[in-house]
Amino acid sequence: MDGIETSKLLDEELYSRQMYVLGLPAMQRIQEAKVLLSGLQGLGAEVAKNLVLMGVGSLTLHDPHPTCWSDLASQFFLSEQDLEKSRAEASQELVAKLNGAVQVCIHTGDITEDLLLDFQVVVLTASKLEEQLKVGSLCHKLGVCFLVADTRGLVGQLFCDFGEDFTVQDPTEAEPRTAAIQHISQGSPGILTLRKEADAHYFCDGDLVTFSGIEGMVELNGCAPQPIHVREDRTLEIGDTTTFSCYLRGGAVTEVKRPKTVSHKPLDAALLQPRVVAPSPQEVHRAHCLHQAFRALHKFQHHNGRPPRPWDPVDADMVVGLAQALEPLKGTEGETLEEPLDEALVRTVALSSSGGLSPMAAILGAVAAQEVLKAVSGKFMPLDQWLYFDALDCLLEHEKPLPNPEDCAPRRCRYDGQIAVFGAGFQKTLSHQHYLLVGAGAIGCELLKGFALVGLGTQGSGGVTVADMDYIERSNLSRQFFFRPQDIGRPKSEVAAKAAHRLNSDLQVTAFTNPLDPSTENIYEDNFFSRMDGVAAALDSFQARGKHPGDPPPTLLSPQLQTCSPRDTSWFLPPPQWARDEFEGLFYLSAKTINRHQQAPTSLADTDGPQVLTLLQGVLGVLRERPQTWQDCVVWALGHWQLCFHDGIMQLLKHFPPDKVLEDGTLFWSGPKRCPQPLEFDASQDTHLLYVLAAANLYAQMHGLPGSQDRTVLRGLLKFLPLPDPQHLAPNFVNDLDLDLASAEFGPEQLKKLHEALEVWSVGPPLQPLMFKKDNDSNFHMDFVVAAASLRAQNYGILPANRIQSKQIVGRIIPAIATTTAVVAGLVVLELYKVVGGARSLGAFRHSHLHLAENRFSRWVPRAPDIQMFHHLKWTCWHRLKVPAGQPERNLESLLAHLQEQHGLRVRMLLHGRALLYSAGWSPEKQAQHLPLRVTELVQQVTGRVPKPRQQVLVLELSCEGEEEDMTFPPLHYEL
Repeated sequence: MDGIETSKLLDEELYSRQMYVLGLPAMQRIQEAKVLLSGLQGLGAEVAKNLVLMGVGSLTLHDPHPTCWSDLASQFFLSEQDLEKSRAEASQELVAKLNGAVQVCIHTGDITEDLLLDFQVVVLTASKLEEQLKVGSLCHKLGVCFLVADTRGLVGQLFCDFGEDFTVQDPTEAEPRTAAIQHISQGSPGILTLRKEADAHYFCDGDLVTFSGIEGMVELNGCAPQPIHVREDRTLEIGDTTTFSCYLRGGAVTEVKRPKTVSHKPLDAALLQPRVVAPSPQEVHRAHCLHQAFRALHKFQHHNGRPPRPWDPVDADMVVGLAQALEPLKGTEGETLEEPLDEALVRTVALSSSGGLSPMAAILGAVAAQEVLKAVSGKFMPLDQWLYFDALDCLLEHEKPLPNPEDCAPRRCRYDGQIAVFGAGFQKTLSHQHYLLVGAGAIGCELLKGFALVGLGTQGSGGVTVADMDYIERSNLSRQFFFRPQDIGRPKSEVAAKAAHRLNSDLQVTAFTNPLDPSTENIYEDNFFSRMDGVAAALDSFQARGKHPGDPPPTLLSPQLQTCSPRDTSWFLPPPQWARDEFEGLFYLSAKTINRHQQAPTSLADTDGPQVLTLLQGVLGVLRERPQTWQDCVVWALGHWQLCFHDGIMQLLKHFPPDKVLEDGTLFWSGPKRCPQPLEFDASQDTHLLYVLAAANLYAQMHGLPGSQDRTVLRGLLKFLPLPDPQHLAPNFVNDLDLDLASAEFGPEQLKKLHEALEVWSVGPPLQPLMFKKDNDSNFHMDFVVAAASLRAQNYGILPANRIQSKQIVGRIIPAIATTTAVVAGLVVLELYKVVGGARSLGAFRHSHLHLAENRFSRWVPRAPDIQMFHHLKWTCWHRLKVPAGQPERNLESLLAHLQEQHGLRVRMLLHGRALLYSAGWSPEKQAQHLPLRVTELVQQVTGRVPKPRQQVLVLELSCEGEEEDMTFPPLHYEL
């Protein structure tokens, strides 16, 4: 603990997904952070897991108490072998293995003032109120950020004290607002007009902005942030521009985010005057009642030396009495709050408070860890100051009998913490469930961890089947709890299944590496799904097969995360994506084309001509034969720079000059279409040099030649290389084709010349096609993309993307963070409790929305599915019409008659997939051919497919006479 040093170099590959959420400056501050975590039950384990995965500099664990059976329901670092051992000592090794870059230490003594001086943040979990008050007072005095997190059964509590003058550097998750400039006037004040496609409502009076990319009035570029005034016509006043140069074109105005200061009260004051995060006045009142319930539980523990017994009515009544006797809470102005205590709520909290549940630990642990990150990074607004979360809706509804004390008593097993809330009978039901988990990524691993801890599928025919076709990458390690560096390249489902089994050896888990799509219907067939009690879809998007082969599973648990990306200019590719496509054409497709011609010189089809010519023009450039030296590669790279960023733009402006007017009188270069400007090569500019360096090295790699990383030597070489003339940017045998690529038609003569060109370049060993790899910073792939994208942005006068942004765009990376995935998985397991617990009304279930960056939490009852009616028949999207095939199997005529007699449906059309099996509009002769056929025989005749041996259902679709235009009948399940 003496001056622990953390590495100053950030591992961008490991933390790539969360860097897109937090940004590089915040990540650098996080890896320098020192955190003390006291309390290593389930909640503390979740906090530790998230902080280590996300890369804090050091984490010190403190919990000298011995491990007990009830810990194992939610503490995944502990096992039966750790009983009676200190929780902190037993957890340290596994915590440290999550991330080798984080130093994990143990403190075994008391928490003293001298100890606290070593940390930026202190977190207490499962602690007594007396300790919270003592440590909280010291932290507030020392300027150390202080958090308290606790869960009692189905209720959780979180408190934050970041001091009286805490600065938030970046309060929101939103990117700074930016807009393209149309014009800026000279005057006092100068008036800035935004381009038509820009949304002036982005900006507000008093916003601070800065400017970039302006031509002409260059004095504004990179200026100090200055305030703006938004006029009624949505133009912007930007200050005195009288003495500035005349505005010519281009540029962007960008918001500068302002830091905010927050002031927190110490715990002793906040106990009586709580500020709670809640979406409505009703939720504020409920949070106040939960606040009093926690205070009463602390008093009960202090008086009795133990928590209330599970579902003991006497203990619960005592807690209610203690809550009633508490001093009333005060409002923000110090006034006494005249709020009634919800005694029923407090009693329910007390009855179930002795349990420890893994999903509650996951949710509160993730939110607490996110608050720690806010404290050390200055990124996002911290909680103000209390958060209460309850999932009491998981308990059976009021008309159902509540658990009894005997059923919830400890049994000295790993599920004691859960049995204390739901009872032993519920635990047995859980153990016999069989669920399919689709996806073993970040959310999937968290769900699988939750399934193992709650004891899902541990007995009899129960189990968990994990399906994921993907393989582990290094960037997965910062979010996916089950994966380690040695697992990189292995199947996610197999590694996750083995890790979950180590977590709970009773878990009956099976891994599948096959995708769920039509190609695997022989694997995921009717019998497979008939064994499932439910499906959990842990994917970025769940692409269902066109039809389900049988009944839908009783439960579909589907967490969904939505990621919003900045809007891109619509008429052309964003520069990083354009640069990525350039890479593909120059260094991959062109090499494959030339290699293909080497292997089969006559294989080039006429229709390939224009595409091949485009590839050849790029890869040949100014050269007339294959490169032999590093200098040849530099010559090619310089020529391609000139082609892309100068001559190509000049050619475009020749056809579409800046003042070109369309037939309707509007300028061609208007609206979203920006008029480009050619660039002049300058080796002293870093971006110009980086492009040539990266392009030349990639060209050398493709041709099997040695490259160079020496920028000084390259800059000297470029001084002596003349810029090529436009007519020399392709060899004569390509120019001789004399083709306009936009309208080229290849005849025999052009094809012959193209073969000749290919043969010149095909002399020698095969070329090496370069597959784009974004996560290797030494292979020049991202260097090329970043430089090319930046130059392209300069051509069009738009803000360039930095390296991290470019990597996100070209890699199609979805930003993700460990805390969010943990919360989402915890919420899903709470809903699982309700499903397994038996039939309930719709009002028991919850949709959830959370925004950890801005502290928005809301839960609401799902909307009931729409009911459709046709005559006496009623159905929703969950219903199926079921018709048995019978023995012997019925024919089509019998099926149609059954539907009319049993359901009043006169079928107009009957389909299997897209194949039409029957139409009432057919001629009598055609109907007579189809009606006598058995249904399976008819399907085989129309589609050519025979039902599989173990197939249980044919799914048919029907429309009926008299139906309304927007009506959709339920699928018809023809049961074989």
